[in-house]
Amino acid sequence: MVKVLLDTDIGSDIDDAVCLAYLLANPECELMGITTVSGEPVKRASMASVLCMEAGKSVPIYPGAEKPFLTPLWQTEATQASALDKWKHESNFPEGQAVSFLRETIRENPGEIVLLTIGPLTNAGLLFTLDPEIPSLLGGFYMMCGIFTNRLPGVGPLEWNALCDPYATAMAYRHPVKVHRSVGLDVTCQVSMKAGDVKDRFTHPLLKPVLDFAYVWFQHTDQIIFHDPLAAAAIFDERICKFTPGKVEVELASKKLRGVTHFKAEGEDHEVALEVDPQRFFDHFFGVLN
Repeated sequence: MVKVLLDTDIGSDIDDAVCLAYLLANPECELMGITTVSGEPVKRASMASVLCMEAGKSVPIYPGAEKPFLTPLWQTEATQASALDKWKHESNFPEGQAVSFLRETIRENPGEIVLLTIGPLTNAGLLFTLDPEIPSLLGGFYMMCGIFTNRLPGVGPLEWNALCDPYATAMAYRHPVKVHRSVGLDVTCQVSMKAGDVKDRFTHPLLKPVLDFAYVWFQHTDQIIFHDPLAAAAIFDERICKFTPGKVEVELASKKLRGVTHFKAEGEDHEVALEVDPQRFFDHFFGVLN
């Protein structure tokens, strides 16, 4: 059983909701808590509560930081929250306590918690700044963040989670963690599914609210890319992605490229996913959500 803390911007890209459904259904995952980040964090918390209630699990949920450190707020709305009225959900949450909750949970479980961030890194940056010892107390730190190769035409150089709060992203990479793994856009874009196949295969009860949330998403695109579920699945099956050790640095000097992640396969500060087995991912994912 792996103890996981999830930090998410659920409500924008549909893959956050897919990821949360996967974690709630995974018998190997003990979901210790959820924090939300970016615009309308309370609505995002309400969306997370829908899936927790459908799963019959009482998971602590804390709305976190709305605004990034020093840059404009790019992601102002949780657009998929328009489907909330269709589902039972919580609307009252302890506000202003997300970072304290993360800190206390990690300190109460030293060496046992995997922190999974699948949104902008504002909460993580605040956490590591408030308590610089926290990274050393994590069992692992998995991020859906960045771009580390130029293998896919038209992908990059900027990735949304890194771009939305580049200074927090830099803070997240500057603190040493025993296992610090990043799954970037150049890898996650290799794992996708057309809308028609999604509707046919998303039959698990936890995926029914996800399909409702996805109604907004499918008005703008005809597919789901499994960015965040891939990062989550890599925690539980290390053969889905091949990680390469090295060092990641975040571009801050150039305003145009602020948030770009630079990777060098030198040293062992970080591990970056450079290869993925899409079929193994889908077999694992639908093995959990069968």
